[in-house]
Amino acid sequence: MNAPEKKNICIIGYGSFGTAISILLATKGYSVTATDMNKELLANCKKDRENKRYLPGAKIPEGVDFVIQESDDKRELRSALDNSEIIVCAVPAQVFRSAFSGIARFIPDDAIVVDVAKGIEIESLKRLSEVAEEVKPGTRYVSLSGPSHAEEVGIFLPTTVAVSSEDHEAAKAVQEAFSTERFRVYTNPDIIGVELGGSLKNILALGAGISDGLGFGDNAKAALMTRGMAEIMRLGVAMGAKEETFAGLTGVGDLIVTCTSMHSRNRRCGMLIGQGHPVDEAIKEVGMVVEGVYTCEAACKLADKFGVDMPVTKSIKACLDGKLAPLDAIDNLMLRSLKNE
Repeated sequence: MNAPEKKNICIIGYGSFGTAISILLATKGYSVTATDMNKELLANCKKDRENKRYLPGAKIPEGVDFVIQESDDKRELRSALDNSEIIVCAVPAQVFRSAFSGIARFIPDDAIVVDVAKGIEIESLKRLSEVAEEVKPGTRYVSLSGPSHAEEVGIFLPTTVAVSSEDHEAAKAVQEAFSTERFRVYTNPDIIGVELGGSLKNILALGAGISDGLGFGDNAKAALMTRGMAEIMRLGVAMGAKEETFAGLTGVGDLIVTCTSMHSRNRRCGMLIGQGHPVDEAIKEVGMVVEGVYTCEAACKLADKFGVDMPVTKSIKACLDGKLAPLDAIDNLMLRSLKNE
């Protein structure tokens, strides 16, 4: 697919997915500007045309330019944002509020903000669309979610995702702007379900990794994924999501890829925990943000708030807190009182 029209796009955060999406959009013919708090990272990416730290092997096209902040008044960043029709926020969920607050005053009112993080703010228990609306009311916010490892997006392997927004025209605009021969984008009007599915599946990926680290087989992992998804659906519906959303790309689709792929940092972290590594050590070994660790805390608080039974999620939380050994957590789940599915 060719770009329907020339667009200026700004990427905030140049980790693995920020890099991958910049490659995809620049290859499509858009003018892409990327920035990050890490000046050294950006300088190296500009020089090497490769993000060797977060996405080695994926070549960054010349169509990607970099804003490396040299002044406290953020003139360079303000100029990049002021000229952009689409701003992609690719920062971890727990720093989304601070990052978005730092750029909100520079974002044109008609610009579309596309968020690719998958998480729930721990302190407020808000979805990121709610955080964006709180920081900058009226933001044309679009959530992009689905089974989309950056390692595959960055080298143009076939990927399919969904976008969701309360602004239907904004979602359609992002669908058209981001779709390529190798990156297919659907729209989904259920932003609550899309955001929760993408966030909560990371918890189950930790659990799947713990199961793998313990040496259990496919049977155990399939059971954990299935019963865990039942919990996610219960919580989602209680919070206003549509049940059918969790059967789609941002639910089951994302769950499958995150629980089974070695690209999944949540699964890798879980494997290390299952093998006996302390949580802090496991996160350090992964070397990137493990969103599921934070989302697990938020999910347990939401489960209590909405009165939803989530035994798998709470068992994983107990393992993360060091209150329960992984093997004991499995035994507890297996020996719960018998019931209908």
